Amino acid sequence: MIKKVNKADLKVGMYIHDLNCGWMDHSFFRRRFPLKREEDLKKIHESGITEVYIDTEKGLDAEGPTEQEVQEEIIEKLIETAAHTPGEHAPTSHRQELEVAKKIQNEATQVITNVLHDVRLGKQIEVERVSPVVEQITDSILRNPGTLVSLCRIKERDTYTFQHSMSVCTLMVAFCRYMDMKPEVIQEAGMGGMLHDIGKMRIPNSVLNKPGKLTDAEFDIMKGHVVLGLEILRQTPNVSKTVYQISGEHHERYEGTGYPEKKKAQAISQLGRMAAIVDVYDAITSNRVYHTGMEPSLALQKLFEWSNHHLDEELVQHFIQAIGIYPVGSLVRLESNRLAVVVEQGTAGLLYPVVRLVYDIKRSTRLKPVDEDLSRAESGGDHIVSAESPETWKINPFDYLTLELQM
Repeated sequence: MIKKVNKADLKVGMYIHDLNCGWMDHSFFRRRFPLKREEDLKKIHESGITEVYIDTEKGLDAEGPTEQEVQEEIIEKLIETAAHTPGEHAPTSHRQELEVAKKIQNEATQVITNVLHDVRLGKQIEVERVSPVVEQITDSILRNPGTLVSLCRIKERDTYTFQHSMSVCTLMVAFCRYMDMKPEVIQEAGMGGMLHDIGKMRIPNSVLNKPGKLTDAEFDIMKGHVVLGLEILRQTPNVSKTVYQISGEHHERYEGTGYPEKKKAQAISQLGRMAAIVDVYDAITSNRVYHTGMEPSLALQKLFEWSNHHLDEELVQHFIQAIGIYPVGSLVRLESNRLAVVVEQGTAGLLYPVVRLVYDIKRSTRLKPVDEDLSRAESGGDHIVSAESPETWKINPFDYLTLELQM
């Protein structure tokens, strides 16, 4: 049985099933392992990990809720959050925005790649090269929030750092838009997202691009990217306070176990707390050589769970409301036993998105893709019963999202 236990209840002889934190928040080589040494126990306590999951069939037992109980409670709270979030009408449809969003994504990725390469060569950041693409990203988000956000999930492993910067920028813009922030704040938050990892360009390639988990020493070197990034930004003209905050605070944690300054709660700026949520979400939904990305719906569940300690609970709820309980690109099962890909957030609320039907479970057959607005589920139509794993069904949701250009 898998149980969730507090770190204070851990003891040698237990079996760690899941460290229950983002992969960049610890330096353990494995996510699952037997607790054989006091050194590992001490390492868990020092890492800032608050709660873990143990496997009672492989090691000692302890008091705590089962994994299923935890998940059921989180899903119930997520649905409650979604149910109280009104829908909105996007000025343009996913179909209309997709081609433009692809061009913006390609241009933005190329710009940030060039900027980061220049930093590695010791050149100064040219903020004026970044600002126009942030404006384009903002305009796309204003037209249709889900389209560009969904494209950002597609990343190449060997260019992760550059594409992650683009993704954090996009998600920050979408988040700030939902929070109804002023246009100039949204622009600066996007800049902060684009440049938040600038310090990684001063990290040795052997560490930054290592095709495997980092050692403790390498992990300490990697954590130094925040301070290095702030040093670079201080030498850069026309960098706002917002960009400094996002770059300097995106690894701080709400309960004070983050880095580099171990800031706590409201001592972290609001944008810094928002950036922490966005950075973790994009990291855990991305595939790496040694890390398989979570599906968005599961990642949102983990953010909600971690909002008890690592992340700002209220802001996590707002982030979920900003991108949807079933973000664009999610694979979902409908009550009719059909599988569908979410293509738009619906006007009737987060529980009723527009979906593209792709598979009939009863007949085990692919369907001709057809869009269905689930807002009619309120009056007895079809509705979502669960999020599904694309890997289980051997379905790539992005193949269906990009059909927009062919239909």
